[in-house]
Amino acid sequence: MHQKGMPRFDTYRLVKGEDLNHHGTLFAGRSAEWFVESAFISAAHVVPPENIVCVNIHGMHFSRPVEKGDVIRFTSRLVLTGRTRLVVHTTLSRQDDNPPVVEGFISFVNVDDTGKPVPHGVTVEALTPEERDLESRARALPRRG
Repeated sequence: MHQKGMPRFDTYRLVKGEDLNHHGTLFAGRSAEWFVESAFISAAHVVPPENIVCVNIHGMHFSRPVEKGDVIRFTSRLVLTGRTRLVVHTTLSRQDDNPPVVEGFISFVNVDDTGKPVPHGVTVEALTPEERDLESRARALPRRG
């Protein structure tokens, strides 16, 4: 499958009391859970979900806190593919808020039913300057660790 452009997938969450840390802001562990889930949805658009395994959260860079009652949006897009690897860029933003509160990349691997990496046959083509920038940044990520 060859995909021209990088479709965006948005998911929304309401930050509730049970999502907060001891400072009264969004707990990083909860945001990491939602971050990976959002990236997974993007990868599952091109590969069957049962074949996807998360292998690396390359980083979640927080620029400011998120408060109770905020409605947040996770925007994910597949930005790079390898033979078995899928790299997704994800941002977390408050509604109508730029720049994002959090951004980062996550790598997934396509596996068979025994957990062995297998080719997925997906390619993605960056069309816009923004997409080319995300692809370039994803290529610079470490493959392991």
